[in-house]
Amino acid sequence: MMGYRLPEHFVTHCLRGAGQVFFMENALTGVCFLLAIAYASVDTGNWATTVGAVLGLVVATGTAYLIDARDKAIAQGMYGFNGILVGVAVPTFLAAGPVMWVLLVLGAAVSTVVMDAFTNVVTKNWGVAASTGPFVLTTWLLMLAAYSFANLPIASMGPPKLPEAISVAGFAGMAPQDMLVILCRNIGQVFLLGNAVSGVLIVIGLLVESIPAAIAALLGSVVALFCSVLFGADPAAVKAGLYGFSPVLTAIAVGVVFMQTGPKVLVFALLATIFTVIVQGALDTLLTPVGIPTFTAPYVLTMWLFTLPKAQLLPHPHAPNPESKIGHQ
Repeated sequence: MMGYRLPEHFVTHCLRGAGQVFFMENALTGVCFLLAIAYASVDTGNWATTVGAVLGLVVATGTAYLIDARDKAIAQGMYGFNGILVGVAVPTFLAAGPVMWVLLVLGAAVSTVVMDAFTNVVTKNWGVAASTGPFVLTTWLLMLAAYSFANLPIASMGPPKLPEAISVAGFAGMAPQDMLVILCRNIGQVFLLGNAVSGVLIVIGLLVESIPAAIAALLGSVVALFCSVLFGADPAAVKAGLYGFSPVLTAIAVGVVFMQTGPKVLVFALLATIFTVIVQGALDTLLTPVGIPTFTAPYVLTMWLFTLPKAQLLPHPHAPNPESKIGHQ
């Protein structure tokens, strides 16, 4: 009996999936991103996130082949990026154990199904990208379910509580080097990595594929830091990079990926990036009583709001074409 063979170029497709977290269809970029996750594991001594990232990436991409998803989209890495994010998030917020790993595998596989569901609704009907929406929805459900299951102990999430008053005293005496660290953490937190070096590795990965995207990421981080301090966000959250990662994605998406870069688009992207900081605060307030993180929901919501008005006019390279489907041999 013949053994099962992996699809041709499976590893490349997986690595492209890692790169697609930042909209980059480049396997080498994906390697840089995996190195960023691994460096954070070295720094914390917790390798569960790196193992989870690889496992989520492989499972999500493999599931796409098993359910006969779109060949071109799989090759572009369009099914792997939600899976890798699920793979990082689950061991970040839940304690490692056999049942946690089962949940991670299930979540990564389901993220591929949800990706198709989002594509058939928001992309086909609205003309906007699903982006990390499948990751957000899938992982929200996984995290909420953990509160109901005794064999899924929570490591660093919740508990549900009412929002508390914020003091901005924590910003006093912030040195320039502290700001530089925060700017890098903003980028690293897209992968839930509170590590400045990981943020630098991600920027290097972006430079491999797209200098404009790398510049947009850095500028988005700067705007996020300035606005979060201006508005008086929680200093601990700002310093951890939690107010910066969604604006970073918004800056790249609106300023570089989904629209043709130009003076008007740059202003439009700036407005979207600033608004993402506000949406971050709003969703933090909304979800704190529920006890789950926002993940990249502020970016997804803002990106949809800012690309919907242009949906019929501008291409969306990150959104698979729902009409194109090639059968598998």
